[in-house]
Amino acid sequence: MSTVPKRFEILLVPGHVEERHGASVADSAVRSAVVEATGRHGETGYPIYEGHGVRADIDPETRTVEALLVDGRELDYALTPLVRPAP
Repeated sequence: MSTVPKRFEILLVPGHVEERHGASVADSAVRSAVVEATGRHGETGYPIYEGHGVRADIDPETRTVEALLVDGRELDYALTPLVRPAP
């Protein structure tokens, strides 16, 4: 039986960043947020995680963001959400 992680960190990285010249993904992010499971599921069927102005439906097995709102708005196409375990 798998367990759903309680929290993740979401990093919003510009899609045009191809070469970071040694910088980490976290250094390339324009925004990050630690989000916690709410115990609810979104319209996608995946668990909802919220925190720091970010609301995301995340597939906990693949760490894929299925839906995302940042400050109540959809994400700009120029940004890519990356998910990693919360620190």
